[in-house]
Amino acid sequence: MDLQELYSIPPGLLETSPRELYRILSAPSLIHLPGRKSSTLFVSVLLHGNEDSSLYAIQKVLRKYQDQTLPRAMSVFFANVQAARFGMRHLDGQPDFNRIWPPGGEAQDSEEAFLMAQVVDAMARRQIFASIDVHNNTGHNPHYACINRLDDTFLQLARLFGRTVVYFTRPKGVQSMAFASLCPATTLECGKTGQEAGAEHAFEFIDACLHMAEMPDYPLRHSEVDIYQTSTIVHVRDHVSFSFTDHRADLLLDPQLEFFNFRPLEPGTLFGRCRSDAKICPLMAVDLDGQDITDQYFAVHEAQIFLKRACMPSMLTLDETVIQQDCVCYLMQAVELPQR
Repeated sequence: MDLQELYSIPPGLLETSPRELYRILSAPSLIHLPGRKSSTLFVSVLLHGNEDSSLYAIQKVLRKYQDQTLPRAMSVFFANVQAARFGMRHLDGQPDFNRIWPPGGEAQDSEEAFLMAQVVDAMARRQIFASIDVHNNTGHNPHYACINRLDDTFLQLARLFGRTVVYFTRPKGVQSMAFASLCPATTLECGKTGQEAGAEHAFEFIDACLHMAEMPDYPLRHSEVDIYQTSTIVHVRDHVSFSFTDHRADLLLDPQLEFFNFRPLEPGTLFGRCRSDAKICPLMAVDLDGQDITDQYFAVHEAQIFLKRACMPSMLTLDETVIQQDCVCYLMQAVELPQR
């Protein structure tokens, strides 16, 4: 799997749907486009093939400037076009395209990981202004931006998308972490797939970045941004069957969970129910070093699973496939900006 690099927009690209994109771009493709400012904005699209806001947003940007020069040079990476064909996060047998970037990503011997390294190398040869990776959630979440460094330029970039910012250092191998050593980088979470507001918000953000003269580097004030740090990842334990509706499963998750996203939760919040003969909690909480800290967060009483400590979750979803491929949720704590 070699990276396909293009220097113009192929016919039909601005009108196609995610499911038909493979007819125009048969493989992952990096398209370089010139602009009035030479420092390049990098945008990644469809790292998860079932998240469509990225494609619709970049199509709207490119249609806006199709008869004129872009305000700034832009390189767009169209990633998992084959998974997009089938509306899947990634195909069976494929690694997750947003977990395999260097350094430290998964499946580093895979051809997909080699391709991501090619993308980084290709962009490292250019002067990069900023990196944007556009995603959707599968559960009810507000729009928010994620960063991997608490530097002022990264915070300024994320704050341009909205006042809610998530700082995380796990999982490794994500696109924004790969580009953080090259330029200010952010991941945009644009709500659920299929919602026009998500694509519109991403379009406005990308367009604003194209017009920026320079990246602001002055500190934000506490009143300007709400920052949360991911401290814990919650998984379903291996070999545990789970469901939101099937009472025969080992773990029956509460169908109200996705409404808990970005809400402060108190100890005693119900997460689900398990078999009365369960020896250990079927949910597993791990810290940023991968250590099992389930006992700090969850308790089982009379086959009900309760939260033991206050926290704020994100990424809760009712999509069981996403839970299998990724996780149940992330747990976050508020971050205070350093005093200046």
